Amino acid sequence: MELRPYQRAAVDAVYEFLRQREDNPCVVIPTAGGKTPVMATICRDAVSLWNGRVLILAHVKELLEQALDKLRTIAPDLPVGLYSASLKRRELNCAVTIAGIQSIYHRACDLGPVNLIIVDEAHMIPAEGDGMYRTFIADARVVNPEVRIIGLTATPFRLKTGMICGPDNILNHICYEVGVRELIVQGYLCPLRTKAGVARADMSGLHTRAGEFIAGEVEDVMDTDDLVQGACAEIIEQTADRRSVLIFTSGVRHGRHVADVLRSHHGVECGFVEGNTPIRERNALLERFKAGELKYLANVNVLTTGFDAPGIDCVAMLRPTLSPGLYYQMVGRGFRLHPEKSDCLVLDFGGNIMRHGPVDCLLIEEPIERNGKAPMKECPGCHAIISAGYLTCPECRYEFPPPQRSKHEPQATNAGILSDQVSQTEHTVDGVSYHVHYKRNDPSAAPTMRVEYRCGFSTTFREWVCFEHTGYARQKAEQWWRRRSNEPVPGSVDEAVDLADCGALAPTISITVERKAGEKYDRIVDHVLGPKPLNIENEQGAAAVASAYGGIPEDEIPF
Repeated sequence: MELRPYQRAAVDAVYEFLRQREDNPCVVIPTAGGKTPVMATICRDAVSLWNGRVLILAHVKELLEQALDKLRTIAPDLPVGLYSASLKRRELNCAVTIAGIQSIYHRACDLGPVNLIIVDEAHMIPAEGDGMYRTFIADARVVNPEVRIIGLTATPFRLKTGMICGPDNILNHICYEVGVRELIVQGYLCPLRTKAGVARADMSGLHTRAGEFIAGEVEDVMDTDDLVQGACAEIIEQTADRRSVLIFTSGVRHGRHVADVLRSHHGVECGFVEGNTPIRERNALLERFKAGELKYLANVNVLTTGFDAPGIDCVAMLRPTLSPGLYYQMVGRGFRLHPEKSDCLVLDFGGNIMRHGPVDCLLIEEPIERNGKAPMKECPGCHAIISAGYLTCPECRYEFPPPQRSKHEPQATNAGILSDQVSQTEHTVDGVSYHVHYKRNDPSAAPTMRVEYRCGFSTTFREWVCFEHTGYARQKAEQWWRRRSNEPVPGSVDEAVDLADCGALAPTISITVERKAGEKYDRIVDHVLGPKPLNIENEQGAAAVASAYGGIPEDEIPF
């Protein structure tokens, strides 16, 4: 089996990291991007080239089975053991062991020393505490203090604790990362398109617990007759030409309600699985769904991580979540390629896309509350969720009114389900002001000059000029100043603000602002300037400055 170029690059990055550093790396590859071949290759090399022992850890049996299958393909002669209660196998004496964490977390001593521990879905490792992963790894380090940990994940963060890599964490640094959009462009993942559901609940009154909506409240809000019937009608309408539709619901009662309405009102069969569905019934439904015999399948907290059905060409989210990881995992069920689908439609009835941003640029460091403002916009004509930079909807040609937006709204600026759209807008400048800016919560950081451009009654854009920095930032500041002034480039921010306030800079007539999906702030990319003023040491220049500031007497000009 030949690795794809990015998979080969990931393997090489891991080896380079292990050679050059003493801590533990993490590889980030999107869902359906093929993490398992990367793991299998590392296992093969570790055993055959370096005579090592390797343990692969995962938390669901589907991932264990995938790892075993890929190892048999890549290294058929490699001795591999499987340790999993759910798969009824307990083999510990092989060069490579694939184990369910629930089964092995107290058995590190029985396993014996290993050289590498590879953790699939590494975001499952908690940042602190005594969970199963941390318990096992701590014991494994007692058995072999030199053991190295390698993590693989599509989502390198946790809802409550943020990024999983850090100096004090089990995983310390991302050694390789490839993005969703990059793999779509290269033809390795399925293109996505999205629409917001018309039938949506008011979630403003929902409470949170441990960073997520309270499950019972969510189900009560989503499981009303009007909402379920409206959502089901819309799903049927939008999926007439779709082959395989996976529906995520907000609870068991809600999921059964959705399946019943699809069956009784629309005459279609909808399977339903949840945590307590009998194994035989669940397996039968999944096999029919994967084979294309069952078009609609609803589930509750079951078919996310490890569920592989490449034919899925529509994902319908009938549950809101505050977890960017869960949102990503739901959408990710449609990432896989299949010969009978050209794209995957994402129907969002829970406001998740607006809450979390594009799947290739998740807003994982933003506070949950954003003053009710969405990080992207929905077309009122066709309900497509599109980049906020569009003035005309690309789906139905609806024309949006001109945007009126301040530079630093508490929201992501643009988005769609993918962050592939960039827009640029020119704004006439009505006034400019200059300020000394200190970085919040970092008194040691060098100050910058904050330039504020007022465009219209309530719209303000900002940029920062770094006179007291070094290297490239200082070079950019010098270029910025020389475009506008005949004065020598100031050596400090205070000096720059004083000179600017005294009229040493050319007037700014207009600015061009770039908006890019998934990025927090807009960026000023061009300026139209008036003529540079004369040098203020020149007599005519001083007079011009005095005139510009209301005829200030020469002895009162502050320089």
